[in-house]
Amino acid sequence: MSDVGHDSFMTHEKGQFNPMAWKAVVATYQRPSLWRSIFQIVNSVVPYAALWFLMDKCLAFSGWLIAPLAILAAGFLARIFIIHHDCGHGSFFKSRIANDVVGFITGVLTFTPYQYWRFEHAVHHAGSGDLDRRDLGSVWTMTVEEYLAAPWWKQCAYRVMRNPVVLLLVAPSVLFLVSHRFASARASKRDRYSVYWTNLAILATAGGLSLMMGLKAYLVIQLSVITVASAAGVWLFYVQHQFEGVNWQRHGEWDYTTAALEGSSFYKLPRILQWFSGNIGFHHIHHLNPRIPNYNLEKCHNKGSMFQQVKAITLRSSLKSLSLHLWDESSQTLVGYGYLRTLRKGERPVKLL
Repeated sequence: MSDVGHDSFMTHEKGQFNPMAWKAVVATYQRPSLWRSIFQIVNSVVPYAALWFLMDKCLAFSGWLIAPLAILAAGFLARIFIIHHDCGHGSFFKSRIANDVVGFITGVLTFTPYQYWRFEHAVHHAGSGDLDRRDLGSVWTMTVEEYLAAPWWKQCAYRVMRNPVVLLLVAPSVLFLVSHRFASARASKRDRYSVYWTNLAILATAGGLSLMMGLKAYLVIQLSVITVASAAGVWLFYVQHQFEGVNWQRHGEWDYTTAALEGSSFYKLPRILQWFSGNIGFHHIHHLNPRIPNYNLEKCHNKGSMFQQVKAITLRSSLKSLSLHLWDESSQTLVGYGYLRTLRKGERPVKLL
């Protein structure tokens, strides 16, 4: 299949992309490979289980010995979550039943109810980059006008939630350990039951491991690993849609392809981190077609010359995202709180091209 040029990729309107150009490229990569999927399960779950065994043995000598092992185990748990994620999109196996079974099991390991999470994540994909659909499955983001019109207590709550310490250390653990134990009122009966069954499976797993290694050892290992893994996962999710140059639009101007390629980041990570994160840094490709398995995302990105026009975000440049908190509709940019002071001076930033 030949590459589709950037000119044919773009329409005549600025910021609009031609869907027919990218659909021809991604079609080849949305078919899962059974052996690659099984191999990914093996090279993710087996090392994760082995690290649990090693951490249990290390605890007999010192709790500090498990620190590096817990960080490594968190990397494998993040990789297991990507398997869970792909199953939720129906992209990891051709079989729906296989996706659902593996999705449930990996959901238990990652403390994430499979069916309910799939519902929330579908909402996220449907409205990503749409200012009128900032709903379930998204990081709380206010526009400048919304923030200025909000009461003081809401502004304080917003600042607390967007604080890096809360966002990356407190909120992730609360999300996976507490929030995922309950379903919202919007959830269907099936989705609510997925929360109940996942909770029961987690309790059964915790009980079994506690009998084998002791309750204290189980809690120390489980909490250490999930704290690191959840922080890494939330950071990845945050930077995928909160970065300098991101494109968000009101619903009337929202476009699926543009939202994927300009509203989702291309997070170019070092190879080892790319492997542990299951290629999810190619998030622009994932939002174009969620049916592409994670192990095909990089291949798809490299095949289409138009995808490589998307500006990459590096580990270093991504840190700036932590200082961007509000969406300014006038300049179409994410801005920091310092921007509010410029409003008093009658100044506004210019959108970066």
